Amino acid sequence: MSTTAPRQASAVAHPLDPLTADEIRSAVAIVRAERPDLGRPTFPLVVLREPPKAEVVAFTPGDPIARRADVVAYERDGGLTHEVLVDLAADSVLAWATIDEARPPILPADFGEAAEALRKDARFAAALRRRGIDDPSLVQVDPLSPGAFPQNPPGRRLTWATPYLRPRPEDNPYARPIENLRAAVDLDTLEVVEVLDGDVVPLSTSDGNFIEERPDAPYRDDLKALEIVQPDGVSFTLDGHVLSWQRWRVHVALHPVDGLVLSDVRYQDGDRLRRIMHRAALAEMVVPYGDPHDGFYWRTYFDAGEYGMGRCTNSLQLGCDCLGEIRYMDAVVADRAGEPQPIHNAICIHEEDDSLLAKHHDPFTGHDYVRRSRKLVISFIATIGNYDYGFYWSLHQDGRIEMHAKATGIVLTRGVHPEDELKHAERLAPDLAAPHHQHLFNVRLDMAVDGDRNTVVERDLVASDAGPDNPWGQAMEVRSTPIRREAEGRRRIDPLAARTWQVQNPGVTNALGNPVAYELVPVNGPLMLASAASSVGKRAGFAREHLWVTQFAEDERHAAGEHPNQHRGGAGLPTWIEQDRPLENEDVVLWHTFGFSHAVRPEDWPIMPVDQIGFALRPVGFFDRTPALDVAPSRPGASGHGAAGGCCHD
Repeated sequence: MSTTAPRQASAVAHPLDPLTADEIRSAVAIVRAERPDLGRPTFPLVVLREPPKAEVVAFTPGDPIARRADVVAYERDGGLTHEVLVDLAADSVLAWATIDEARPPILPADFGEAAEALRKDARFAAALRRRGIDDPSLVQVDPLSPGAFPQNPPGRRLTWATPYLRPRPEDNPYARPIENLRAAVDLDTLEVVEVLDGDVVPLSTSDGNFIEERPDAPYRDDLKALEIVQPDGVSFTLDGHVLSWQRWRVHVALHPVDGLVLSDVRYQDGDRLRRIMHRAALAEMVVPYGDPHDGFYWRTYFDAGEYGMGRCTNSLQLGCDCLGEIRYMDAVVADRAGEPQPIHNAICIHEEDDSLLAKHHDPFTGHDYVRRSRKLVISFIATIGNYDYGFYWSLHQDGRIEMHAKATGIVLTRGVHPEDELKHAERLAPDLAAPHHQHLFNVRLDMAVDGDRNTVVERDLVASDAGPDNPWGQAMEVRSTPIRREAEGRRRIDPLAARTWQVQNPGVTNALGNPVAYELVPVNGPLMLASAASSVGKRAGFAREHLWVTQFAEDERHAAGEHPNQHRGGAGLPTWIEQDRPLENEDVVLWHTFGFSHAVRPEDWPIMPVDQIGFALRPVGFFDRTPALDVAPSRPGASGHGAAGGCCHD
């Protein structure tokens, strides 16, 4: 069963509710009226300007809500980018700034235009004929972000367009890369600036199809039906964008760049509705490819800033993307023309059984204490070209928050000769290879542990030094390192020390007299392998550390800056942290980099099974004891349905 949340009316109910369709139209109209002379304007971003934290914290239903919008207007004639702050109630512009050399992201409408321009180009058609392809309509063209390299034609908003042979719609185009052929297309003029046509490499003969059932590999037929039912309905409530479940309350929304955003995250602890985080969302991700081949060295995709994770959100399907008793949330984003575009079933919300919450078997009495764990999962899926990414935030009954990023889709390929020695790619077939690459995410965690005055402490569990206090050589202790200023705010994982980072509130203590805290528990993972002097190393400085700690600033939202497309580098976290602002008892933000390095396996072809990585936030002294003691036992039985009655006595 699934239901969709009621469509949002023009009057919003919460200060963090995203812009409605009417508000998107109004914001764009205000900008157009302010500057009717804009030359062929497009609108890469139309989004809510989130109100100050104090307004959100103090808000109660029925309070008046001020609505402002951030609009990015780009002039295709002249190449100027304008950042505009709009007051929706007053129909006025509050601020207008023109940003030098900013290149807006590649938007969905750009893809089709660039591909069509290239298919009509005589040089491109001639290059296809050299490879035995007479019909350009059989070629899929992927217009991709070009990075920032001296080889790129200067002064233009570009895409590097790469071709793949796709004779049928159901064919996997990445099985037939058209090697040593790419073209620079100006996205503003739609001029094909340059066609690079190198040596012909025969098209791969690899069978990459996976959509249709294959005679040599029929579908499995030995799985019995699996149904997830909640006969009494779901245990959560959704009031507009405010979600409540098992003591948790959180505001849920979709941002066109960040994707899924959790805001105003609170936990009901007795008579206190306690704050934990103000905002959590993806701040950027980068996919650098490690093959120096001419067709790949420039592939350094910033999937949030260069394309927009939220813009590329899938409409989810029950039984496929989501299973069980599902509640969906629709979303709306602005397209290139500034028109609202609805996304049906953009966000999935459901409960899952999560194995054991707690258990103890008492051998003296024979009594079993068992509690099943349940979690609430909030998720969305975005498709960026060949890759698909799922982002899953889970709330747990014991106060934990987990986040998992899942990657699937189709690996990028290049055609090779069977005799080629491959150092930077993995062979999938004698004439097809997939270059090594990385997926590195950065999540911005605007913490608010019982308020906005927090201190971050790095904690390592280590062996104690030898001496009189450690006579048997097995003592261990926690060593704490406060992060006092931003100059100390670049940190790395140490798995041998089980390193975590605690966000403490020095002004609030628990029953033991210690500061209340939540801690970030990382999963051991890589950092960027590209050198700091490389183009992507300069542009994605955030991926060189596992953690960055900064003092909150309203205009610091994205780890590589607001306009990473074709940016030469240095923007974002590496610049902000040089301010060396104090961090003790301040409004602090954690920026956590995590991900995986992908040396492609044969098992990743022709479609890649899900790989996942993530992290956890868990309470440390935030509660005086486990907050899960009031979770009721399940009824014994095969299904475990229900929430009352005794449980599992021998």
